[in-house]
Amino acid sequence: MSMKYLRPADHLTKTEIEQGLSAVIYDGLATHALVTLTGGVFLVAYALELGASNAVIGLIAAIPPLAELLQIPGVGIIERARNRRIVAMVTSLVARFFWIPIALIPLIAGPRTGIPILVACLAVYSALSAIKHCSWKSWMRDLIPSEILGLFFSRRMALSFALGIVLSLGAGFFLDFLRYDSSINPLLGYSALFLIGNAFGLIGTYFLAKTPEPKMTAGSGLPLRRLLSEPFADRNFRNLLIFLCIWSFAINLAAPFFTVYLLHRLSIDLTMVIALSILSQACSILSFSFWGGLADRYSNKSILRLAGPLFIICLLAWPFAGMPGIHALTFPLLVVIHILMGISTAGVTLASSTISLKLAPKGTATSYLASISIFSSLTAGFAPILGGFLVDYLSRCELSGNLTWTSPWFSFSIQALQLQHFDFFFVVAFLIGLYALHRLVFVQEEGEVEEKIVIRAILSMNPREMRNFSTAGGLRNILRFPITGLSYEHPVKNGPDDE
Repeated sequence: MSMKYLRPADHLTKTEIEQGLSAVIYDGLATHALVTLTGGVFLVAYALELGASNAVIGLIAAIPPLAELLQIPGVGIIERARNRRIVAMVTSLVARFFWIPIALIPLIAGPRTGIPILVACLAVYSALSAIKHCSWKSWMRDLIPSEILGLFFSRRMALSFALGIVLSLGAGFFLDFLRYDSSINPLLGYSALFLIGNAFGLIGTYFLAKTPEPKMTAGSGLPLRRLLSEPFADRNFRNLLIFLCIWSFAINLAAPFFTVYLLHRLSIDLTMVIALSILSQACSILSFSFWGGLADRYSNKSILRLAGPLFIICLLAWPFAGMPGIHALTFPLLVVIHILMGISTAGVTLASSTISLKLAPKGTATSYLASISIFSSLTAGFAPILGGFLVDYLSRCELSGNLTWTSPWFSFSIQALQLQHFDFFFVVAFLIGLYALHRLVFVQEEGEVEEKIVIRAILSMNPREMRNFSTAGGLRNILRFPITGLSYEHPVKNGPDDE
């Protein structure tokens, strides 16, 4: 592949854009496969098998969001290189090779050196990935037509989530199978998963190289400090940044404790916890296209004003699943919570991602999108750290209240409120989420309408449209190519005259 091929293009035709969006889809699938097989439960379990302490587990969780701070120099690198595809390819390729030494730790390292190698490699991987994210987001802002942003990313996310579910189940069965054979070191099972995940990641880098890049607008010549301050001079974008940071803090304060709450407070079997998680992810998958269509028809802010309240109501519902203890409605309530959280998570994730791309100025989006990643990562990293410090203290706290009725004929008392331990995180996250939605009011987006208009549109959908919420209809709609029916015919020009 010649360097000439990798140069940004002054003009992109409709065919080139369609081919590029296909490559973006395939890259998304490959990258999500990498993340699924090398992150989450599998990474934590691997670290524990290596002998990691709770402090190390916390450090591993903190590395990715803190590494996003490297988007600050990343902006300077991109502005100097003026070629986002090469920056993304190089950082992605080098970063993903660091999973090889991580996978080989059981073969090349002893008990004392395994954890330092794991932490060091994760730190380098996350640092390079942060620069890649900075470049990729700006690149996508200029490549994807604004009129299909919501629909495109809804399909991309839905397909990725579906693949993640399949890989998670397969990996889980694979690790369980290895546990029955005492002659095999269980760590080698994780090694195999990481190597397979790394192979998927390298395939994703290939599709990055196949994706065309529109030419960036002429550089402003501003120093990096001035460049990063530009988003804060944009009042509307600053309001969006405030909303996203507060929302990120609220969610990351509660989310780390969902699984712990189910296992320890409610004593739910691990298999059932996984089943509830899959139910939630399945609901997200089936609703991505639904939210994406509404976002393109109305606005991302309209979707956030619907999905956001639904999500924080679910946060407030968590304590009632175990209040005052396990009761007959505990499991049905958990099922409802996971269904609604899956649907609302799809809407919030999609709308918050695409509104950032939409409000960032086309051609000069790098510093704007980097500022969101930097500050959202800070709040996402600080919230669980704060929660980790408070969790043991709150285990000794309780807030309770009784509802009492007394009359000449009879009297009774019902325990109406009992908050303890993790319940406080859910309630506080709910309150912070309410304030975040208040801040959303100050964000202006073209095409936004009141949420009651969107609700009326949903209620007026005919049965054919509502089939998107059914399993068959939803999956069929997801699998349709996301740019089918794209109606513009003119070549897309991305240059200084497009402001």
